[in-house]
Amino acid sequence: MKPLHYLTLVLVILALIIALVPQNTTRPYKLTAEQLLAEIRTGTQFVSPDEVADKIVQKDPSIQLIDVRNPREFDMFSLQGAINIPLQDILSENNFDILNQGTKMNIFYSNGSTEANEAWMLTRQLGYQNNYVLQGGLNYWMETILNPLKPESIISNDEIARYDFRKAASMALGGGDASSMAPASSPASATPKPGVVPVKKKKKASGGC
Repeated sequence: MKPLHYLTLVLVILALIIALVPQNTTRPYKLTAEQLLAEIRTGTQFVSPDEVADKIVQKDPSIQLIDVRNPREFDMFSLQGAINIPLQDILSENNFDILNQGTKMNIFYSNGSTEANEAWMLTRQLGYQNNYVLQGGLNYWMETILNPLKPESIISNDEIARYDFRKAASMALGGGDASSMAPASSPASATPKPGVVPVKKKKKASGGC
């Protein structure tokens, strides 16, 4: 695809996502559309299912999974340890301390990537850090982690290691018989995300009405 056509496609997708997100009536945006577009094109907001699975299996306390689907879908199925903040509630003052903090790595997810990306876009425009998106959402999670397909006979060592990891993670996370599971080790190709960025809290002004 030519660079001009790719940029046009990205702009169209960005416009559609912005049209679908709830209106921001609580906090002013800090990033311009151009700045947000530049971040979208890098794709650094995405976290692979392998990395998320590894953190869940290892009981990594540095992550917080955030399900942005509606409560009914969340009650039917959710990732281990996830909390539910529906997309329409992302801008609520009640969620400010969860979404704008320097302690945990928040990972948004939905069935696909669209709603989770919308949540990420809103928080990034507000200047929040430490928020990411599960690549491919639950649909891709089911395909790669809970139901991994065995590679074909002629494969590389990296592919073998990735499959072994996914199979072990699948058994640990409800996709197989956990009793026969060997400890899951991260695939060599996993790329760690930047560490959590501390967020300085502004002191509330004293006095006043």
